[in-house]
Amino acid sequence: MTRSTSTRHLLAIACTSLAALSPVAHSATPAAPAAGAAVNAAPAACPPLLQKTFPRLQDEKPQSLCQYSGKVVVVVNTASFCGFTSQYKGLEDLYSRYKDRGLVVLGFPSNDFSQEGGSNKEIADFCENTFGVKFPMFTKTAVTGKDANPLFRQLAEKSGTSPKWNFYKYVIARDGTRVASFNSMTEPGSKTFIAEVEKQLAVRQ
Repeated sequence: MTRSTSTRHLLAIACTSLAALSPVAHSATPAAPAAGAAVNAAPAACPPLLQKTFPRLQDEKPQSLCQYSGKVVVVVNTASFCGFTSQYKGLEDLYSRYKDRGLVVLGFPSNDFSQEGGSNKEIADFCENTFGVKFPMFTKTAVTGKDANPLFRQLAEKSGTSPKWNFYKYVIARDGTRVASFNSMTEPGSKTFIAEVEKQLAVRQ
């Protein structure tokens, strides 16, 4: 081997060694996520059934029901002076038990059956002080007949029944398209009611 050949050979070895030690170059543009990689999910579209706004019971500030999109929604018409008023406790227990899994209970006080004569403030104080209600509630409203609010009109259409008394219950599926109804005699903790709630909670959008 000549001197010049030996020199070229040594330089080639040195360059190869330096290349091995150099960090791998990264593109300035982030690579696209691999197929199936987790990305930020878009918020659930608000179904027509929930595209409504009602005043909150405590302060009468407008609240869009779209904030509950993607949840299993239990809607109840309530009253403070009814034989079923104690169901407030069962409804609060239901809410507390399942809210972290995507359930919300919405209460709508009504005097349609002449058992809710108080003001919105009186109703709010009664619910909180007597039963410790934390689930969302709205101002007093009509739930039956031609004066029924738009939500209850649609619930009656979808389920085939309107409230016959206080504490009628509707379970709305996450996608807002399916509604199951339960009469006043059905306790919030009854097996049939819990079975429907758990069935709907198990469905993912």
